Amino acid sequence: MKQLRSNTNREIADYCHFFRGYSFIEIKLFKEGKSELNLISKKFAFYPFVNKNLGDASLELKEFEKAIYYFKEVEKLPITKKQEYKKSLIYDNLGISYLHLNQFPQAEDYFFKSLELKENEKDSISLVTLYTNIANLYYLQYKDQQATPYFKKAYILSKKVNNFQSKKNAAQNMAVVEENKGNYKQALVYRKESEQWKDSLNNQNKVWAVADFEKKFAVAQKQKQIKVLEVENKLKNSQRNWLFFSAISLLLLLTIGIYLYAQKVKNAKIILLQKNKLDELNATKDQLFSIVSHDLRSSVNALKTSNAKLSATLETKNYDELNQLIIQNSGIANGAYSLLDNLLHWALLQTKQLYFHKESVHLFSIVQQIEYNYKPLLLDKSISFENSVSKNIFIFVDLDSLKIVLRNLLDNAIKFSKENGKISFYTQENNPEFCQLVLQDTGLGMDNETIAAILKDDELLAKKGKSETIGTGLGMQLCKQMIKKNGGTIQIESELHKGTKMILTFPKTEQNG
Repeated sequence: MKQLRSNTNREIADYCHFFRGYSFIEIKLFKEGKSELNLISKKFAFYPFVNKNLGDASLELKEFEKAIYYFKEVEKLPITKKQEYKKSLIYDNLGISYLHLNQFPQAEDYFFKSLELKENEKDSISLVTLYTNIANLYYLQYKDQQATPYFKKAYILSKKVNNFQSKKNAAQNMAVVEENKGNYKQALVYRKESEQWKDSLNNQNKVWAVADFEKKFAVAQKQKQIKVLEVENKLKNSQRNWLFFSAISLLLLLTIGIYLYAQKVKNAKIILLQKNKLDELNATKDQLFSIVSHDLRSSVNALKTSNAKLSATLETKNYDELNQLIIQNSGIANGAYSLLDNLLHWALLQTKQLYFHKESVHLFSIVQQIEYNYKPLLLDKSISFENSVSKNIFIFVDLDSLKIVLRNLLDNAIKFSKENGKISFYTQENNPEFCQLVLQDTGLGMDNETIAAILKDDELLAKKGKSETIGTGLGMQLCKQMIKKNGGTIQIESELHKGTKMILTFPKTEQNG
């Protein structure tokens, strides 16, 4: 800044702005860095490197269109041996920018340009990241078959790098891949491996922290020793008191040593207890994150895609299609809301804060309301809905929990039904005191092992054996608990590729007599 104030030479000013801008970016002050770099004239000898840094800063600030502009300016330049950056990195950053803008063909083109160069370079960590980016590109487009090989490449290569974060992320991605395939046993293996690398990363950070603490402690001990020597030198001037003060000094040092050792043991115990508690909290947090990420990701991606179509439709003023997209968005939002509603009610159930008030409920009307709520989703998949529930049936249950159960079961039936399928609600009266409500669909169906796993009374946050994962089992666990609290039962009859029957039994009210 002193140089800029005292000199009007343009070239020197460009160097000053460049060094300031580069320094700001290095300490993650990206806006300030961009402001300085934009003050550099285009005649500056290292202007391509200026554009590269402007692109990096824009990418960090999530200004993806600006980042694309700067990186494309760098891309135009020929590759030379003297350049201060790798062309593969420019391609990679362009791919990332297009990926965030959901411009998948452009992202794919630049990722593979980067891959062609990086496979000849000796930067394994960077290649692991690129493989992961390509996998995520396909994954966001629901092209799981194309995404899986790159997740596997990233995982295999991560074994050869000395970077715990890369190893952890690669193993976690493979766990998600296996979960999506339904291979929960192998997914659990990858989850455990990811946790091991996570622990290794934490241990590495702790080792560095302990080393730093020991270094400071050693310096402090040296300083104490110097002070002791100074005291001893002063004591030598008075031989008559030398023995007395020496004894006092040794006793003081011994007391301090014992005190420090006792404090160290005490602190170690406290740290161990805190670590165990933190591990438990982290395990619960990771499981809850798994629920949200697994079930909300599809809804969010669908909403993003639908909103993009909505913007395009607004420009063309196609009001019929606009109406359909609005209905579709409403259905997606309802699905996400249902998940959050499930999470809330599950939490209330676990903490025993959910209030149940049983009353006489007209079953036909409730099924009719549920059908109305899910009409957009039914229309979207061209699924026919039949409400054959007897209009004379009244059951004695908690109304809110009954709606939650029926919403979850209908949502599952829609989710696992193909287009042009059929979903039916009807009643069976085999017992004068109870009513059987049957939800029948023509969907994918289940085998006996899956049915047994669903009906098994497991703790929700424990993954045992081949039981359902949290992300796919939360709604069903909630249904089972609420049906039980209402004095009802649930049975499942299903056959692969031939549909499923959910048979719910609830107590009738006296009005049925």
